[in-house]
Amino acid sequence: MANYHPGITTVSIISMEAGVTASETDELSVEEPLEIGVRVQDVTRSIAVTMRTPGNDVELAAGFLFTEGILRDKAEIVEIRETDHNVVTATLNSTVRLDPAKLDRHSFVSSSCGVCGKRSIAAVFAIQHHRIHPGTPQIEAGVIHRLPAIQRAAQDNFRRTGGIHASALFSSAGQLLSSYEDVGRHNALDKLIGSELLAGRLPLGDKILLVSGRASFELIQKASVAGIPVVAAIGAPSSLAVELARQTSMTLLGFVRDDRFNVYTDSGRLDLSSSCFDRNPHSVAVLNL
Repeated sequence: MANYHPGITTVSIISMEAGVTASETDELSVEEPLEIGVRVQDVTRSIAVTMRTPGNDVELAAGFLFTEGILRDKAEIVEIRETDHNVVTATLNSTVRLDPAKLDRHSFVSSSCGVCGKRSIAAVFAIQHHRIHPGTPQIEAGVIHRLPAIQRAAQDNFRRTGGIHASALFSSAGQLLSSYEDVGRHNALDKLIGSELLAGRLPLGDKILLVSGRASFELIQKASVAGIPVVAAIGAPSSLAVELARQTSMTLLGFVRDDRFNVYTDSGRLDLSSSCFDRNPHSVAVLNL
């Protein structure tokens, strides 16, 4: 029997293959609501309910509060813990002043879309605590090619269910530092950023982020708030994601798979002269620079 995992459940199914039916069991990624709240000066307020995969809920809540601009740094957190089933509450320092505009835009966050409805890229700059410095780090393009296989090897939930997203953090040399999974791609990233926040390791100015699906605006927004200079995606970026990456001086890579990738913004961090390109001259495409 597979090891217990809080984010995986087993169901009975009928499978059909080559005209033959059979009664079997299948493993599914769990999707449940998590309520995120804050407590300031003895007043508790619910901020959002997000559909997520259970596990690393404290990190998820911390990352969400940070990437949405409700928190600025770890020092503002007095305590953050699970206060009820599927409820995490962050007790904040009494000096924290909550912006009602930031609180009121959150009510329900689906696992598919992230925090939708941002009015403009200018809203991101208002909460971008850590600026991204151009030109650093310098990365060999061959490193990028190795990232997907390393990420897949760390995805236990995906290996068992095939139905979950991942965000993985790497050093500039391609060493895996951490990896988180969730049915919501934005939740997986919030778990990762929340973990780094609580460990006191922000900003992430010399790291690479790899996301398992497409690069949406919400993911680039969250990465930029954490100061991540290089974001690589297995899938395609959206037009607004490319625009935000360009304006924040981020290097954005897409279609990082099958020994190739596209560079959508700021190729200056990449060494594209690696010997691997002598064997495969079409492994990198530089676009829209």
